[in-house]
This record gives sequence, C-alpha cells and structure tokens, in this order.
Amino acid sequence: MNALSSRSAPLAVIGHFLARHSGTIQAVQWLMVVIYLGLVTVPAFLPVPDDAQHIWDNLVLFAQFAFWGVWWPFVMVSMVVMGRAWCGLFCPEGTMTEWVSRHGLGRAIPAWLRWKGWPFVAFVCTTVYGQMITVYEYPKAALLILGASTVMALGIGLVYGRGKRVWCRYLCPASGVFSLLSRLAPVHFRVDAEAWRVAPRTHAVDCATLVDVRAMTGGGSCHMCGRCSGHRDAVELAPRLPGSEIAALPAREVSPWDIVLLLFGVMGVATGAFQWAGSPWFVALKQGIARILIERDILFPMTETLPWWLLTNSDETGEVFSLLDGFCIVAYMGGAALALGGIGLAGLAAAARVLGEKRLLWRLGYGLVPAGAAGLIVGLSSMTLTQLTAEGVFLAWVPDARALLLTGGLLWSALLLWRSLPAAAFARRLAAWGLGLAGAFAQLGMWGVFFFVW
Repeated sequence: MNALSSRSAPLAVIGHFLARHSGTIQAVQWLMVVIYLGLVTVPAFLPVPDDAQHIWDNLVLFAQFAFWGVWWPFVMVSMVVMGRAWCGLFCPEGTMTEWVSRHGLGRAIPAWLRWKGWPFVAFVCTTVYGQMITVYEYPKAALLILGASTVMALGIGLVYGRGKRVWCRYLCPASGVFSLLSRLAPVHFRVDAEAWRVAPRTHAVDCATLVDVRAMTGGGSCHMCGRCSGHRDAVELAPRLPGSEIAALPAREVSPWDIVLLLFGVMGVATGAFQWAGSPWFVALKQGIARILIERDILFPMTETLPWWLLTNSDETGEVFSLLDGFCIVAYMGGAALALGGIGLAGLAAAARVLGEKRLLWRLGYGLVPAGAAGLIVGLSSMTLTQLTAEGVFLAWVPDARALLLTGGLLWSALLLWRSLPAAAFARRLAAWGLGLAGAFAQLGMWGVFFFVW
C-alpha cells in the first residue's frame, strides 16, 4: 500500500475524511448528547399518554419509538454493516466519558476492571432488569437504566484513563455484543504491518479505546472513528468479505467469554426477554406455580409487589407485577439461557471432540455470530412493529422477512463454521459442522415456534 493508492480508494477517502474533520465529528457527537439527554430525561416527567395520542404528537411516545423502535434495532444492524461506527462517531455515552476523562484523575486501569467477563455480566443484568421494570414502555424506567449507565460511564471516565473511553472498552453493557457483530462487517480499518515498519517514526495514535493499532487485525474493539486513518501511511478504511474476520480469526483474538455472551446472553437471555410476554409456556409456568402456592396457602407472592424501580408497579396505568410475575420472568429468561446456551455449548464441545481438539470449541463458536445477530435483530424489530401497529401501520411482508432473516443467519453461520473448521477427514468435518450448528438450529426453532406456531 502506498499513499497514492490509499487516497484514491473510495473507502480510504472516507477514512481520511474522518481523520481530517475531527471538529465536525465532535460537533455531531455533542448534538447527539443533547438529543439523547433530552429524550431520556424530559419524558420521565410528563404524564402517561392516552390512547388518542400518537408518536408524532406526544413526546413520551416519540421517545419510546426513537429509543426502542429505531435506535436499538438499527444500531445493531449498523454493526453488521459498518462495524462499530456508531460507537466511534455518534454514541453519547462514549462522547461524554471521553470528555470527562480528559479532566479526571487519570488513574491507571486496575486489573479487576479489565476482566473479560464484564460485558457478559453487564448485558445479562441490564436485560433482566429492563424486563423487570418494563423499560420499553415506561419513561421513568428508561431514565433509570439509561441514566444509570450514563452516570457510571462518567464516573469511570472521571477516575480512570486520560482522554480515553475506558467504560466503552471494558464495561459498557452493549460492548460485547457490538464486538461480536462488528466482526461480520464488510469494512474495517486495515493495517499494513510492513508499511508501518518502514515508515518514519511519528506521534502515537490517540486511540480512545486503547487499541494497539499497529497489531490490529479486526474490528472487534475498533470504534471506526477514523483517527488512525493514514497514520504512518499504513492504515486505511478498506472493504473485506463479510464475515471473513471470523473465518480467519487468530488464536490471540479468541475469548471464551465472547462465546458465553453469544450463547447464553444473545441467543439465550435476550431470546427469553423478547418472547416471555407472548409465550404460552410462561403462562403455564405462572399458573403451575400459582396452583402450588394456593394449595399450600402461600398467597403473598401473588398479592405483593415491590417499588417501581425494582418491579413494574405503575399507579398511572394500573400495571403491576407481583412477586410471582417477577420470579417467572427471571425463571423464563434463565430457562431460555440454559436451554439454548446449553444446546449450543454442547454442540460446539461435541464438534471439538470429533475434531480431536477440545479447546477448539471456543474458536468454532464465533461461527454462530450471524445466527445470533439475526435473532437479536428480529427480536428488537418486533418492538418496532408493535409500536407501528399501535399507530395503525400494518406490514404484510413482515412474516416472510422474519423467516428470510432467520434462515439467512443460519446459512451464514453454516458457511462461516465450515470455513473455520481445521483440516481433517471429510466425514469428521461434516460431523463437526452439523454438531457445531446445534445452537443456531435451536434458536431458529425457538423463533419459528414463537412467530409461526404460537
């Protein structure tokens, strides 16, 4: 790669534009901060809208649609299409934590904070808690969860790092999911190691997410901010085959926590969170436990509740979750995690055993990312469709689109898993391939039952 070819490539030009126009990017980021804070804060102090109000004439409904109908689904889609560009160019929390970090204590990042399991723990806790307080419907619940995340991001930035996004790199509840999905993207910042080596020494790259740009081989941690574009004439935004990063993932990039998050978080807990409210299994679980409690004259779990910030309890709408409701919600999500995650992990472990390399199960697990992404996007888009339906918008093509997306995710996973298999006898590779896809088939089946049977 040379300077002329780098600057002439269309994608490289975009990357260099980002590097040269940091001031414009910062202005956009702070505009996003203002919009974000307004939509999170103001609706929490407004009355609950009635049935005669709509998205376009009520700020509460507009904010709900903006966050849960547009923001989350399309941010997830953007990860697959453009990598973590949302994180680097638009994310309000990233902007604020980086800014406060420039004026904070600047302490070294402790080892406990670098623990790779935090993204899984944060994702699961946030997802479960959000369901307990019905975050998608109540502005106060949204302010509590999103506001708490923002406050923690500011606190981490105030204490650790110096002008860095420590929160984003290690603790953000969505960072692990974003990292997985961005590995599928057809664009990335490519680093030419030889050009870097022979280039004259210059200042270090100011990477806010603490990425070692020289050794960067993928997009899992890269926020696509463009600050490194053109550095030492060795870094440029470039195209790649979608999913090629997963197929060629080096051993040093493999983390068991990534696969735990994918199987038990994205494909397990999140699926349970999207489905429990419309699941007859949830109703059967609740009725079965209620029957046992009544037989034993234990009635308080069905009559008692908790404050709204622990369990949904709205005086304005009359919606109240009992202790039994809360327990069943957690149990359903936990059951989905154990079932879907357990099937996926068992399949990968069996595939690794067939290939004669037990530790290979973590490497093979990345092949299931497309299936997990499809399930996550389908689930999030369901909230979009629910809100549109309430406004009288009905889309007849949705069932076919769902089936196509879920099937496409399965087929993409099948392709990536096959490409990830090491050299072996064809029969062994075929057996390992089928076993490794068990988690993807289980998730597809669960969504199929939810959409087309129930």
